[in-house]
Amino acid sequence: MDYLLLIAGLGLLLVSADLLVDSSVAIAQRARISNFIIGLTIIGIGTSAPELFVSVSSALQGVGDVAVGNVVGSNICNTFLILGVAAAISPFMIERENRRRDIPVGIAVALLFMLLANDALIPGIEENTISRLDGIFLLIMFLVYMCYVVVLKGKNPQQAVADADEETKSKFSGKHPVLLWTIALASLAGLIFGGNLFLDSAQNLAREWGMSEAVISITIVAVGTSLPELITVVVASLKKNSELALGNVLGSNIFNMLMITGVASTISPITVKGVSIVDFAVALLGAVLTFVVIFTFGKRKFDRIEGIIFIAIYIAYTTYLLTK
Repeated sequence: MDYLLLIAGLGLLLVSADLLVDSSVAIAQRARISNFIIGLTIIGIGTSAPELFVSVSSALQGVGDVAVGNVVGSNICNTFLILGVAAAISPFMIERENRRRDIPVGIAVALLFMLLANDALIPGIEENTISRLDGIFLLIMFLVYMCYVVVLKGKNPQQAVADADEETKSKFSGKHPVLLWTIALASLAGLIFGGNLFLDSAQNLAREWGMSEAVISITIVAVGTSLPELITVVVASLKKNSELALGNVLGSNIFNMLMITGVASTISPITVKGVSIVDFAVALLGAVLTFVVIFTFGKRKFDRIEGIIFIAIYIAYTTYLLTK
């Protein structure tokens, strides 16, 4: 039975991702905004719903490490595995706005997140805590960034026209906005439900095969909660919409650190014990390397070789977790 549910969950993920990408591109073209902004907002935030549910639930139960570990692990998976897969499938240019605004913001947020979660680095402080005040600050930062991106920088008629070429044109182009939004929201729901179905059945199968809970949480759960992003990015890359894929990853990471951690720590201050400084450093490294690829190999482009390097780093980090 679990095998059938696993296949059903994967099938639902693939169908939902295909519909989400096409409806989102059509929304972007109709509103004359770039695919990147759609990926950063609608898709980036929507596909982070599993992480939001896990972290808020963990905060309510007083399990702070799960809430923070979920965010850190998801961001590492998003950057190294998902962005790496996107570039390996279809190398893409990194636009000027991404280079000057979005990627540097991702680095700054990752650094801020690491510092707030590691108070013990300051002499005289013995416990790592993300306080309720820290949470409110993170939420304010999230609202400011979203307002800046959507209100001030979201409109981009030239990019919208470029996005509408024959290679990337959506099969839903020209459809009524109500229909487009209905398809997009239903697809997001399908991604979340399909991801949960796949994750639950995979966990059951892993237990039947004798895998430990620790190995299951580090591998299957970590990748499982990022499945909506992974499948969406793969489909977007195959459809030559890698800009949407980049927006999805950057938006998801910023949403995870600012919104999810902000909500969780505002509900209940989080004490960080099991997530090490190494884990935060790897998450920060991912944000920095996303900027570095602008200047290596094909300049201003995320090349296939760089994608493969990112995937290799993720495999090395996962191996480190399993063997430490």
